[in-house]
Amino acid sequence: MKAGTVQARGMTFATLEEGDGPLVLCLHGFPDHARSFRHQLPVLAAAGYRAVAPAMRGYAPTGPAPDGRYQTAALAEDAVALIAALGYDDAIVFGHDWGALAAYGAALVAPTRVRKLITAAVPYGAQVSAAFMSSYDQQRRSWYMFFFQTPFADIAVAHDDYAFLERLWRDWSPGWNFPREEMAALKETFRQPGVAEAALGYYRAMFNPALQDPALATLQNRMMMEPIEVPTMMLHGADDGCMGAELVEGMAAFFPRGLRTEIVPGTGHFLHQEDPARVNALVLDFLRS
Repeated sequence: MKAGTVQARGMTFATLEEGDGPLVLCLHGFPDHARSFRHQLPVLAAAGYRAVAPAMRGYAPTGPAPDGRYQTAALAEDAVALIAALGYDDAIVFGHDWGALAAYGAALVAPTRVRKLITAAVPYGAQVSAAFMSSYDQQRRSWYMFFFQTPFADIAVAHDDYAFLERLWRDWSPGWNFPREEMAALKETFRQPGVAEAALGYYRAMFNPALQDPALATLQNRMMMEPIEVPTMMLHGADDGCMGAELVEGMAAFFPRGLRTEIVPGTGHFLHQEDPARVNALVLDFLRS
């Protein structure tokens, strides 16, 4: 993978990329980094695409958000700006976890800039928000979101050399015997100044309007609520311990141009790393359809 940088929205985004051709923008989530797409970039490149995975705002080597904003609407605007900054009129956007939310937002705010949409691990629609109030199972899975609102989280996440991150990977993908070197690489990312603070900032912006940009209020209010006019494929691990696979139900109503749903057996939250051969085959089949 070739490392590079690209300037967008007043930030220098660090990138990993492979290939030439139509752009596939790959957006990572938490706790993760651009390396999470290491299995997808070469396969997409071999299929004739330029696959680019930026480190999201606040995730080193990308610096912190200059305005301190980490709300999902800001992530969506980043994605749209990155497509242009990389020299393209449009792109396929592939987002995992927070990257999925950024991808949904990009397709919502600029549907002509997103040719196709691929998301993984975080479904879209009002049923997702409703689950936080009505589903005990999802409330139990999402305990960390509420814990992250407290000052205890800053200490807990970093304690014992970020052992918290390892436990999350195990809880969210219970069947994945992840490579030790990949956990070491993730911890190295989180050891960089400001990364843990930014990662928690994503969650804190969810529930605190004071941490959201008033200029993005309209887009923020549209996200997860309005239809997306882009052909989409949703990938979800059958054993996801973070977001229940049942949350995919009801998504189709929000995708009038078509939604393909794939529940990948034997995988959890990090399905694109757990079973890359199956995920890559599904992705390429969708892109060729």
